[in-house]
Amino acid sequence: MRRDIFVSSETGRLRRVLIHSPDSGLGKVVPSKAQDWLFEDIVHLNTIRRNEYDYYVKLLLYFLDEQKIKGRLDSIDAPEGSRAFYKPDDAGFHDSDYVIELQVLLKELLDNEALKGQLVASVCAIEACSYEIQQELMRYPSEALARVFFSGTYNENELIFPPIPNFIFTRDIGIVINDHILLNKPRKEARKREALLAKYIFFHHPVFEAYRDKIIELTDTQHHFLLPNDTEEERVTLEGGDVMVVSRDHVLIGVSERTSREAAAQAVDRLFARNVVTKATVIKIPSKRDYMHIDTIFTQVKKDTWVMLGEFSSRRETKRQIDELHRALNLGRTNPLDILQFEKGKLSDPRGFDSLEDLLIDISVRDLGCKAEEVRIILSGNGKFPYDVREQWTDSCNLLALQEGVVLGYDRNDRTTEAFREAGFDVVDVCDLLAGLEAGSIVAEQLTDTLILMPSAELSRARGGFHCMSMPLLRDD
Repeated sequence: MRRDIFVSSETGRLRRVLIHSPDSGLGKVVPSKAQDWLFEDIVHLNTIRRNEYDYYVKLLLYFLDEQKIKGRLDSIDAPEGSRAFYKPDDAGFHDSDYVIELQVLLKELLDNEALKGQLVASVCAIEACSYEIQQELMRYPSEALARVFFSGTYNENELIFPPIPNFIFTRDIGIVINDHILLNKPRKEARKREALLAKYIFFHHPVFEAYRDKIIELTDTQHHFLLPNDTEEERVTLEGGDVMVVSRDHVLIGVSERTSREAAAQAVDRLFARNVVTKATVIKIPSKRDYMHIDTIFTQVKKDTWVMLGEFSSRRETKRQIDELHRALNLGRTNPLDILQFEKGKLSDPRGFDSLEDLLIDISVRDLGCKAEEVRIILSGNGKFPYDVREQWTDSCNLLALQEGVVLGYDRNDRTTEAFREAGFDVVDVCDLLAGLEAGSIVAEQLTDTLILMPSAELSRARGGFHCMSMPLLRDD
């Protein structure tokens, strides 16, 4: 594998990305445990794979590693096929060096017997397994053991561990900031095994070997074990959905339901100390399930274009009409955001912003050289209630840029799609786009200002969009 790792923007051409395709653990989530495992509902595994996520994999390959898929589109999805192309433990797997499957990295790590022993012992410790199970797992071949660590089961009938269905959201396990990797510290117990597996992969897999001294871990405060459980802000918890790299010098960090104030402060301090960036903006959003991470309320489409939830706008010309019911629902929420921007060497004099929209315009102008009058803010649901909040819930603001101005979004968010059209974007269904890429009538790198609509009936139940389902490892500067 190539070892290039560098991300200095949200919209530079994507070259390498880390993903994890839905494993069988998603098909074992039961209603009574769905919210404990951070899902809104149970999902239908075959639909989420064949009818939704597989399109994502195919599209990534056409953009990042065309030789793996060009000329094979019909045979890959033949009705009699077994989906071998998408299965990381199958001989027919695509095994791309650019669309990298997390389970493949774990399998390769487990080929090392010493690391296998350490990881089995560590996982068994956090999952409170018996010594007998620990010894049994050591006898598993690496492919089978990797599957167990992800899905919780080997034979699909007997669960050894609980599933970890959130591993499809690979951005949350870590984030590349320039040539450094910031590892997560999840708040929820359901993600503890994810964090452990990710730590072993980043510290021990050869693909990250050259960056081992550039991995940043956050640590708990010295007295954290003495604090009461309700002292949430003092805990050190961070997920990658709350981190955005908007320029080579500037990173955004959210304080949210999942990322604590203490973690944000520690991350800024360590990034400054290592000279990774010179500017950091901390965005405190309401600690609500509705929002979860900052990338659920805004993402970047291109240097001068953003998509965001309109209720965080303070600009009169873009604020939506608020009827009496909506006004009543928002009573008492006069200051939903706190935004402070810090520069290295000037921590005692942070710059404040009145609204999220003001911050995004400032980034486009000051960091990316755009003209203020040309910056566009596309609103979730086209800024109309109740469509704005309904579509934000189904990730209308959680878009992944494959390159400048070319983004992936869910096909169910009709009013947001309308807003993109009004902003001058082409809108294309992924099936039509794949057909054009295969026929050669469309060339990926020539696309501009395009919203690609992806099927979303089941994926959206998991409360994460394509920004969440990607950990970019390399983007063009």
